[in-house]
Amino acid sequence: QGRPIDGFMGAIPESQIKHFVERLTGADMAAEIEPLLEQAAESLKLGDIGGAAQGYTAVLQLDPENVKAIAGMARIALSQDDREQAEEILAHAPPEKANDPEVLGVRALLDLAAKAAEAGDNDELKAKVDANPLDWQARYDYAEALSARGDLEAASDQLLTIIAKNRDWNEGAARTQLLKIFEAAGPTSEIAKQGRRKLSAILFS
Repeated sequence: QGRPIDGFMGAIPESQIKHFVERLTGADMAAEIEPLLEQAAESLKLGDIGGAAQGYTAVLQLDPENVKAIAGMARIALSQDDREQAEEILAHAPPEKANDPEVLGVRALLDLAAKAAEAGDNDELKAKVDANPLDWQARYDYAEALSARGDLEAASDQLLTIIAKNRDWNEGAARTQLLKIFEAAGPTSEIAKQGRRKLSAILFS
């Protein structure tokens, strides 16, 4: 695309030239990138924003179009309540990767976060649920408020409770919202894996 990717000055040994070419062709890059992605994802999970950003930045230096790293940086921006920056970061994802699960997950997270301003007060909604556990609308509203503020695990639990007791409530709204939360959390996240197991147990019991 008319721009230099990498280079070196002077004479270097054949082994280093081989390594240089392997990096450019991607033959060697995956071995470098995967550990960085795993480390960054673990740091993000533990709330180590600086460590996660460092890992994802290192990946993007090796592969500027790496969709996992782009999505990871967008998630970092969202964890700092910066939706605008998250959108800008996500715009760097290659167009052909628009339907990649990582990109769709961040899109779902952005949709959930967009409702934060209109979500009710968590404590008030929780009090309504505690006062009447069978008030499915109150429980659903509470789940929406939790997910809008980033507590996807607690939101998932509330929606699973609705599905377990009244799976057809509001034309299956709880299940629809639950699947969006799984998408937002990421397909390999514990929230999605554990939640899908619980959902299957409810639906097929």
